[in-house]
Amino acid sequence: MAVSFVTLFQWRLNSVLLQQENEILLGVKDQILSLVSKLDEVGSFLGDPFFWTLHARETAKSFLTLSKPELGKEEKEQMVSLTRKLDEVTGVSGDVERIWECHKTWVSEIRGTLRQADDYVDDFIVKVYGQTEQDQKESNAEFGSEIENIKSRVSEIMNRRPQLGFSPNLEEDIKKLLRSKFDEGTPLVSCMLSYMNLPYDLKLSLLFCCAFRRVYRKTKADLVRVLVAAGLVQEKSGELREDKAHENLERLVDLGMLEEEVSIWDSYSVPSPYYEFSLSVMNADDFFISTANLDSMIISPMARHVSILEVANTITSMNNLQHSLFVSAKDGLSKASSDCLRTVYLGVTHSKLTELPESIGNLRNLQTLDISWSESEIEASNGVLNVVQLRHLKMYQSTNDGEVGVPQGISRLRNLQTLEGIYAGGGIAKELGIMTQLRSLEVRCVSDDHADELYVSIMKLTRLQKLSLYVERVSESCDSSSSLQYENLILPCLESFSPPPLLQTLELEGRLIEMPLWLGSMQNLTELHMYNCQLSENPTTNLKFLPNLKYLQMFNAYKGRRMDKEFFGVGGFPKLEYLYISSDNLVEWTEIEEGALPCLKQYLFSTA
Repeated sequence: MAVSFVTLFQWRLNSVLLQQENEILLGVKDQILSLVSKLDEVGSFLGDPFFWTLHARETAKSFLTLSKPELGKEEKEQMVSLTRKLDEVTGVSGDVERIWECHKTWVSEIRGTLRQADDYVDDFIVKVYGQTEQDQKESNAEFGSEIENIKSRVSEIMNRRPQLGFSPNLEEDIKKLLRSKFDEGTPLVSCMLSYMNLPYDLKLSLLFCCAFRRVYRKTKADLVRVLVAAGLVQEKSGELREDKAHENLERLVDLGMLEEEVSIWDSYSVPSPYYEFSLSVMNADDFFISTANLDSMIISPMARHVSILEVANTITSMNNLQHSLFVSAKDGLSKASSDCLRTVYLGVTHSKLTELPESIGNLRNLQTLDISWSESEIEASNGVLNVVQLRHLKMYQSTNDGEVGVPQGISRLRNLQTLEGIYAGGGIAKELGIMTQLRSLEVRCVSDDHADELYVSIMKLTRLQKLSLYVERVSESCDSSSSLQYENLILPCLESFSPPPLLQTLELEGRLIEMPLWLGSMQNLTELHMYNCQLSENPTTNLKFLPNLKYLQMFNAYKGRRMDKEFFGVGGFPKLEYLYISSDNLVEWTEIEEGALPCLKQYLFSTA
């Protein structure tokens, strides 16, 4: 794990050079690059096989401590045997525990120094934004001086690095040991070693996938946002970190370390025993703290990332929190937003927030803000416009149509990739057309007064991959005696709409006069949700030839009373995996023909 912290900090420094305006950091670019070079030396030393052995040994011991009640006798013996054999192959003799402890102390010192340096970078970003030119020059000079001090401290620690003194063939000896002693006959140890041999970015990615207890399933998009905010993806000019994070998750799936839930679309969790191994690493390093209730624990000041679930009171005393905060809070946010200046990910879901405080603008390092499922009516304050590094803004309130108002000037957030739950009236629809970097957009309460302008803007968003449109629900338009409450709630003007070419996910809520012709020609579409569309024609006539559609959900999308062989016949929906149909009218459907829907994993038919 030690070499991972070095590499991540190097990525962070390179990211600062890419993100900040060139004129701000021009005077300290050489100092930053010099520190990056010094860290190469540190990383090379920590890459010695001995430190791999040290990490494996500590993981095994932590796993034994945490899992002792659940482990059988044979599994315990496997882990104890691994620890003993690692000591033997490295040639450690004498006071074994003292020797290992000495090396652990040195690793902790270098890691602590880099943590402090990382914090200083965070504080600099918060401080320099919005300063006058003269103040920026002064801050820049202070920053350059501190970078030199950090480099000096790293050099001093490296001068005191422990003498390894082990066999030059240690790496080959370890491989030989593992091949001969721990194979398919010791599955628990084999799994741990597979985990240990992951590249550092995948290993840390797996840890973050364990950030949430298993009852809190996360989608792949959720996990991507977490990995990006945590800095686990190297930033490169012209590339999106979200794409690399998605690639890393796919690699974990291929390795069997991350599994898709069969019963829940696009929901992922870490299976045993990788989940337990990950917890062991987090426990040994105070790397990630996860708790069900803030009142039930003391957060270590060394913890970089904290997950708190079901907080009952206003978030307070979080000034020690360093980087990531995942919260399910029932009350206020103002204290958290003024304390947690270094936070990069803030989730406050299912809360009773009545306002997004202006102090949210203090979180200049924030990359993801999730205030979904607010129980009260809420609007985004002007303070959010100051969160210039924000990449993902997710909002939804349980009242009205779920829409959340955003301030004029939202297009100033040039890094924004996700904008969900917004109301597009009041000029926001036109402003969206400037935000060509958006990849996910959810607009609620769509109505005639801004629909045309909204669709024109959306057609300019050529990078958009996910689009959700929800009609305005006007109570007086609904016939309360009818179960089809959306009968008169028409999603306006879709006939003239043309979807962005890269769109993969589409959600539509509201009545459609007829099936849009463009819907059947979306070659990249993989996921389609149709809610209360109330079509008279069977929508599957146009949809069944979509070449990449994997998920289809239709809730009162079709007013017909039966689904016949036209839907379930051979040749349609070549890649469909999940099918959900719910309707007030549906009373009959035919059996699926043999050979039809060849990729189907799960289907459900029901009356609404």
